[in-house]
Amino acid sequence: MNELSSYPKHTIRNSQRGFTLIEILASLAILSISLVVILQLFSINLKGITVSDGYVDTVMKAESVMRNILDDEKLEEKSWSETTEDGYGIDVSITETENERTENLMVKLMEIDLSIRWQEGMKERKLTLKTMKTVAK
Repeated sequence: MNELSSYPKHTIRNSQRGFTLIEILASLAILSISLVVILQLFSINLKGITVSDGYVDTVMKAESVMRNILDDEKLEEKSWSETTEDGYGIDVSITETENERTENLMVKLMEIDLSIRWQEGMKERKLTLKTMKTVAK
């Protein structure tokens, strides 16, 4: 007697059936949608990396300018604007602050406000650094 003859006929047909065309198309659609989503996530990450590179370069430039200002021992109230060769727009404002608190002291407190602008694609971006320094009167 044959082994297959002991099984009911409907069981044999169902187990040998395989996948239908609709099942294959549905699985391909799900696979393609998930691949598109993954590729979009990679694209968004690359844009984020590009933007962060711009900010890192700008912060380094702004910190360099700020260090040059802070190295000045005779810091006075003034403000100026400049545009660098590499396209950064820099605005600096130095003002005396907390006059009431420092009037009886041998030092004065200067507030330094540095803003730096740059063009990234179609957007203009801006970064501001602020600090204070005490200088002799």
